[in-house]
Amino acid sequence: MDDEAAFKALADAHRRILLDRLFERDGQALEELEAALPGMTRFGVMKHLRVLEATNLVTTRRAGRRKLHFLNPVPIRLIHDRWISKYAEPWVSGMADLKHDLEATAVIEPKHVYEIYIRATPERIWQALTDSELVKRYYFGSVIESDFKPGSPIVYRQEEGGRVDIEGEIIEADPPRRLVHTFAVRWDSDVNEPPTRVAWEITPMGETCRLSVTHDGFTEENATFAQTKGGWPIILSGLKTLLETGRELEITPPEAADVTA
Repeated sequence: MDDEAAFKALADAHRRILLDRLFERDGQALEELEAALPGMTRFGVMKHLRVLEATNLVTTRRAGRRKLHFLNPVPIRLIHDRWISKYAEPWVSGMADLKHDLEATAVIEPKHVYEIYIRATPERIWQALTDSELVKRYYFGSVIESDFKPGSPIVYRQEEGGRVDIEGEIIEADPPRRLVHTFAVRWDSDVNEPPTRVAWEITPMGETCRLSVTHDGFTEENATFAQTKGGWPIILSGLKTLLETGRELEITPPEAADVTA
């Protein structure tokens, strides 16, 4: 997705209303989103959703016969880092917290769902997911330890100090296409919750690959769910920046931004 396409998609007030509804509650079906635009036909709402999907601002997943729509924060994070942070950082700092909160019902469990497009080969992206020298440059300084075989442990550990941030177990490894592992928070000693699951999927699309990340297995919107909602967009934005430019992503905290009225 390029910036021009994203800005065009966001310029339409109807699409912004749909994004607002998904920000309030993620994982909505078409019939639920129709209520946000009562003066528009079903076909009109579908047309706007297709534009948002084409620009990767919205992703979809099937839940039985229902097609659920999710707000994808990664493109907005990238726009923020490239453009908006230069001019209005305090106003948009909350955009980094956009996440995927599925409706907590007996049928739909909460999860985070992300997609990002990276101009790199599947092999290069797989290397970036499994090579500590690359991982530490976008994963909050953590190195990764695993032989990436099903049943083996996987650990994210701070290179300086050795603190363990995440522990898990490899469930599936199919290089360079798919990596699935459990995920248990260790960076916060107050969090003692059952492991969740992270699935990385790499799909070649010509000179570009789509990287999909699904973080699920939450029984409720617990501390792990809350603490990871803002981290994933930064990790994925950092991964894309590293692979496409060779540089690490630089983020200026809102309180440090020099913005004048």
